Amino acid sequence: MLTDPRVASVAEACRLIESAEDVPTLADLADAAGMSRFHFHRLFKTVTGVTPKAYAAERRARRMRDELSRASTVTEAIYGAGFNSSSRFYATASEVLGMTPTDFRCGGDGTTIRFAIGECSLGSILVAATEKGVCAILLGHDAEGLERDLQDRFPKARLLGGDSGFKQLVATVVAFVEAPEVGLDLPLDVRGTAFQQQVWQALREIPFGATTTYAKIAQRIEAPKAVRAVAQACASNPIAVAIPCHRVVRGNGALSGYRWGLERKRALLDREAASRGRVPSGPERS
Repeated sequence: MLTDPRVASVAEACRLIESAEDVPTLADLADAAGMSRFHFHRLFKTVTGVTPKAYAAERRARRMRDELSRASTVTEAIYGAGFNSSSRFYATASEVLGMTPTDFRCGGDGTTIRFAIGECSLGSILVAATEKGVCAILLGHDAEGLERDLQDRFPKARLLGGDSGFKQLVATVVAFVEAPEVGLDLPLDVRGTAFQQQVWQALREIPFGATTTYAKIAQRIEAPKAVRAVAQACASNPIAVAIPCHRVVRGNGALSGYRWGLERKRALLDREAASRGRVPSGPERS
């Protein structure tokens, strides 16, 4: 298959992404492949199954995780991951890891995390909790992938399968997903940067059945110019539905990215809207 010139171009683009400190732009990748941006983007997604941007984000996150887990110090990890400056590494790391590099290296060290996996209409769902509260609610296509995600986030924690009582917690979360009008009030053990925690708290204040925008969240936390950073904090939210990042949409009411897929985001919003007897109509202007 690599003998196909088009596939070879995509393979070369992947190598460029993996070796670059700064993620190459779509224009740069398309120029290197000798294609228009439109045709390159379409070809890359056809061959790899993801967009160039998504591929770059996944590779960078994996490289950071690998180096932080392997290296003896954060400084060593910075250069091992291919960064030439610590400031660039720290700025990027908080976005893609959902926490500071130091917290990631701790990896839940000394923490016992119980978890269980169930099934709902949105696919598989994993609920994990420490003694303090729920630290992760993850959605996905299969149990194995969800357990791997949990291990990546807490590599040094002691992970234990939940008992029958804990599985009831999963049932409570599933019940909320299927019928959101029942409500969900859980103690949370939220781990992230100070900025992320500000955003996540603002998300918890969005009324049931309502939506808001990234810009409004930025205004609410008194950082009106940080709209993009708000979007990144929403994308790194590890606690689905209990921290309702699905209720944040674009300024025109259109759905934007969702860590667990736009179809799941649409389904969650549709259910909340139906429970209030109306159809979703974009962000409420309050």
